[in-house]
Amino acid sequence: MHRTTPQWQAADAAHFLHPFTDFQGLARKGARIITRAEGIYLWDSDGHRLLDAMSGLWCVNVGYGQQALVDAATRQMQQLPFYNAFFQTATPPAIELAELLAEVTPPQFQHVFFAGSGSEGNDTVVRMVRRYWDLLGQPERQVLISRRNAYHGSTMAGASLGGMSGMHAQGGLPIPGIAHIEQPYFHAHGQGLTADEFGLVAARWLEDEILAIGPGKVAAFIGEPVQGAGGVIIPPATYWPEIQRICDKYGVLLVSDEVICGFGRTGRWFGCETFGFRPDLMTFAKGVTSGYVPLGGVMVGERVARVLIERGGEFNHGYTYSGHPVACAVALANLKLIRELRLVEHVHDDVGPYLAEQYAALRGHPLVGDAETCGLMGAILLLKDPAHRRPFAEELEIGMVCRGHCFREGLVMRAVGDRMIVAPPLVITRGQIDELMALVRRCLDLTLADAQRQGWLS
Repeated sequence: MHRTTPQWQAADAAHFLHPFTDFQGLARKGARIITRAEGIYLWDSDGHRLLDAMSGLWCVNVGYGQQALVDAATRQMQQLPFYNAFFQTATPPAIELAELLAEVTPPQFQHVFFAGSGSEGNDTVVRMVRRYWDLLGQPERQVLISRRNAYHGSTMAGASLGGMSGMHAQGGLPIPGIAHIEQPYFHAHGQGLTADEFGLVAARWLEDEILAIGPGKVAAFIGEPVQGAGGVIIPPATYWPEIQRICDKYGVLLVSDEVICGFGRTGRWFGCETFGFRPDLMTFAKGVTSGYVPLGGVMVGERVARVLIERGGEFNHGYTYSGHPVACAVALANLKLIRELRLVEHVHDDVGPYLAEQYAALRGHPLVGDAETCGLMGAILLLKDPAHRRPFAEELEIGMVCRGHCFREGLVMRAVGDRMIVAPPLVITRGQIDELMALVRRCLDLTLADAQRQGWLS
């Protein structure tokens, strides 16, 4: 059916409730209607092209339009579109994907529990770590520790693990048994310290919390290697090794949420490898299929897997779509393509360092307080006076002002408060990074002009 943009928007407002949205506000404004995509670009219903510097939602690692993934889905739908993993049953794509995931993940991971999303994966983590300690005769180990401004999904358990105050303000969150420590955000909390000093201080907030709760009550610590939805918060190099030391000291399970960082985003297959720590469990989703179809899960390290297998009996948890054969077939094709195109090496050796160089050159811009990257993740901190670290008033929503210019200029760049963030597809080239950076500079200049015109810099 051919419809005009206003017709699509009217139907959308009449029936479609969007995630993380003021429904009334969107109905007044009208949704942006995306109709097709290719490579790193999107087109809307009016024919405008946008450079998708957010990989959809951190997920389209191999870019849009990869025929190998379409073909894999088609073949599997024709042969076996669905069967479940209940009733002591498995399908070949799920088994083959489990084998391949065991191959590409760090060596402690030989088992996987499939889910439909990262949120479901993190719900699984809560159930699994508590089951682990129960089987070891320590059922009092119930508490999971996370961080403020972390994002671990929007289900009841996932949103509770996350540390976003806006989410906790709705629905009676967090659920019991979840605690939070401060995030390792150097700009906000590292005054008077070097980055390495701050990394140690921030990690030791975990030890303080373990001691406050009681080591015998803490089940696990969960963290994103880089806090993605929180604004691309990149921790100092000293942070994760110290977190590892503390978890080892108190016997606490360490969980790496790799939903955003996994499958090449940081320049290694997984973020824990980039930052040098050894998790016991690892949540994944997004990049495992490059977002072409939903799939998530948890890689289960041998420390946990052996207990669940040898002592466990029935684990009373799972999903209708755990190990969905079409999703697994697409994931297999996607991971093989990542290997064939050498995308992890492409990020580590080529476009990741090039993006870092280009971001470093932004630091002289009158609005830029900092510009930093990790692999193909980047963040720009907007300040009204970078020399004296003076922020804009929160009610001005300077990030949203900049984001508005981005969409008008043909760039998808996300605003998280006063931080502008990108995570482009891993297939991006140096020439396309040049195009991206020209758009970024243009939008920064337009935002600066707005700030000057409104008197926001005084």
